[in-house]
Amino acid sequence: MNKTPSDDERSIYGDVLQAILSYVPLVHLLLASGVSKSWTAAVSSALRISTTTTPWLIVNTQSSRYPYPTTTNAYDPESNMWIEIRQPAIDYVSILQSSQSNLLYMLSPTKLSLSFDPLHLTWHHAAAPKVTRRDPVVAVVGRHVVVAGGAYNFEDDPLAVEVYDLQSQQWNKSDPMPEFFNGSASSLWLSVASGDSEIFIMEKSSGVTHSFNPDSNTWSGPYDLRPDYRVFNSVIGFSDDRLIVVGMLGDVEDVDGVKVWEVDCESLEYDEIGEMPANLLENLKSHDLQFSSMDVSMAGKIAYIYISSRAEEVIMCEFIDGGGCRWCSVANTAANYRSVMDKLVFTCSKVGIEVLQRAARSENRRFVVKR
Repeated sequence: MNKTPSDDERSIYGDVLQAILSYVPLVHLLLASGVSKSWTAAVSSALRISTTTTPWLIVNTQSSRYPYPTTTNAYDPESNMWIEIRQPAIDYVSILQSSQSNLLYMLSPTKLSLSFDPLHLTWHHAAAPKVTRRDPVVAVVGRHVVVAGGAYNFEDDPLAVEVYDLQSQQWNKSDPMPEFFNGSASSLWLSVASGDSEIFIMEKSSGVTHSFNPDSNTWSGPYDLRPDYRVFNSVIGFSDDRLIVVGMLGDVEDVDGVKVWEVDCESLEYDEIGEMPANLLENLKSHDLQFSSMDVSMAGKIAYIYISSRAEEVIMCEFIDGGGCRWCSVANTAANYRSVMDKLVFTCSKVGIEVLQRAARSENRRFVVKR
C-alpha cells in the first residue's frame, strides 16, 4: 500500500519528533520550525523541556579600511559551533566599540549609534553628547544611556556625565563622576557592569568602584571590589542578577592565577566561585611574555574571558548551580581570518528561537554553520 504524505509525517510525529528535535542545535531548529505546523509545535515543545538557552558569544570584526565593513560570527556553546551571520552592512559612524555585555556603539563628534538587542538587529541613533569624547564609559540602564568620562583634553571637565533618555530622545547633564576617577576616566582603565537600575564602574587596577543611578542622578561609593590583595587587575559583569568579579593574581610579568567571585551588592561580601585551571591560564600566557589586562563578556550563567588584542583563544566559564565553575577553551575562528589591523569587538547575549526567527525575517539575514 502506498503511503500518503500524512502517513510520512505521522511516522515521526508527537513525542518521537519532539525527542529528536531536543538534540538539534538551535540554529538548525530555525529551519525545522518552518517545515509544517506540527513541526513548529514540536520545536516549541522541545524548547520548553530543554535546559535554559546558553548565551552566545558574538564577535564582530571591523575592517581598518574604508568603508570599514564588519563581519559577524557567533559561538553557540550548546552545539560547540561557530556560526557566520551574513547580514546587511552596519552603517559606519566611527570605530565600533562594546560596553557591558550586550551593547555595541559608535560615537562620533556628531552622532551616537547604539544597539543592545541580542543579535543587534536594531540600531538607535541620536545626536552626540555635548561634551566631545573619545573613549568614554557607555552603558544602558532601563531607558537611559549613560555616557561618562572619556573627554578630549580640550574639554573643561574630564569627569562629565551625560544621560540620554531613549523615550524623550533628549540629553541631560548629570553630576560628574567622583573625583577618584580623575586621571582614569576612560574605558581603557575602567570596567562597567549594568544592573536593573544602576551601573557599577570599577577602576581595573585598584578595584575601587562607584555606582550611579540615572533615575535619581546620584553616585554611591566608593566600594572596594578587590576580594584578594594579590589581584592587580580585574573586571566586572552581571550574571543574571549577580555581580561577578574576575581578577588576575600576581603581576604583569607573572600572572599566577585568575579567580572569579560573586559580590553581594548589599553587604559587599565576597564568595569565591572558582579559579581558572592552570593549563588554560598557561594557554593565555603562552601568546605573550606578559599581559596586563583582560576582558569579559557575560550573560546568564556564562562568562567569556579573553584578551581583546589577540583573542585567538577564549576561555569559557560556566557557573554551576549550587556553586563552582566549569571551564573550557574555545578556539576563536573569527580571529583566524582577519588582518592584524582589524578590530575585534565582543558581546554576549542569550539567544532563543524567537530571536533567530526575527533575525531571519529581517533584511535578508542568513546563518551559516562553520565546519
